[in-house]
Amino acid sequence: MAMNVDDAQPVSGRLPGVGPAPVLLFHSLADPARLAIVQLLADGERRVVDLTKELGLAQSTVSGHLACLRSAGLVDAHPHGRSTFYALARPELWPLLAAAEELLTASGTTTTLCPEHHRPEPVAVCGAAVRGCTMHHSGRH
Repeated sequence: MAMNVDDAQPVSGRLPGVGPAPVLLFHSLADPARLAIVQLLADGERRVVDLTKELGLAQSTVSGHLACLRSAGLVDAHPHGRSTFYALARPELWPLLAAAEELLTASGTTTTLCPEHHRPEPVAVCGAAVRGCTMHHSGRH
């Protein structure tokens, strides 16, 4: 499941103006389980065992998805005792997810991608201070 930047090359060769980094970024977000992991990590760091319980997926599947998100630079891992905790690394992800929501809504599909939107009640302090959601902080939502 993990994809290296060097692997992000189309079979026919590289397209002019499209490097491997954008392909890796969008590939990392192109799976429902990885999007769910991003939303869960938006609420705070978690271990693989926590994610497997919340998602109902096998440990190896969750680990593979985390490896993909790490290779795209979206998730960091840090050891704590005998456990490894995973956390989101890039708050710049929120405006991208919010823009994707707006694009899908404009095309007739309502969805919730930005982690702030899946909460039953908004958090007291928006993600700009807690999770980096500049879209909510600026009142653009």
